[in-house]
Amino acid sequence: MDTDQLIRTLAADNAHRARPVGFALMLALLAAAPVSLLMFFTELGVRPDVMVAMRNPFFDLKFAVTLALAISAIGVSLHLSRPEASLRGFGWLLLAPVGILAAGIGGEMMMPQRLPMMTRLVGKNSWVCMTAIPALSLPILAGALIGLRHGAPARPAVAGAIAGLLSAGLAATLYASHCTDDSPLFVATWYTIATALVTALGALLGSKLLRY
Repeated sequence: MDTDQLIRTLAADNAHRARPVGFALMLALLAAAPVSLLMFFTELGVRPDVMVAMRNPFFDLKFAVTLALAISAIGVSLHLSRPEASLRGFGWLLLAPVGILAAGIGGEMMMPQRLPMMTRLVGKNSWVCMTAIPALSLPILAGALIGLRHGAPARPAVAGAIAGLLSAGLAATLYASHCTDDSPLFVATWYTIATALVTALGALLGSKLLRY
């Protein structure tokens, strides 16, 4: 086999191995989702006033933030599953939820409020938020790491951390339908801390499980 043919063969083989990562990740997330859903509906459930809450733009904002985090993290995870990939040029995607949340905080600050800022920040469900989001994230994180093992990330800890972000984003989307604290200040504080915990766990597990 000459050199040109060898290069074409290696390139074709690499492309063949790279394509299944997205499909494997999708299957793994779909397999993990029912576990998180069962945990959610067994222990938490949707808030009883959800139909009324949907008229509150800050309730809707929670889903915009969490879904933006999950979607952007999935895109970055698939990018990082390739051995030559880095965060450069893709890391900015993770700023989308930050921008949405910052806009929400700014909007809330300009509106008259019945409750003091610290009361809105602390909320009523901070402890539940801190425990529920990481707990709901665990099955999704396991699925994400299993799916990403079909790739070959050059920086497994970073890839694991991004898997933690996508897991926390999906879990927080579930939790947001239960949470009665709708202030963007609450989301920026407690959702962020819970997400950071899952991200750290993802980095730790990714450094061990995503090596190739």
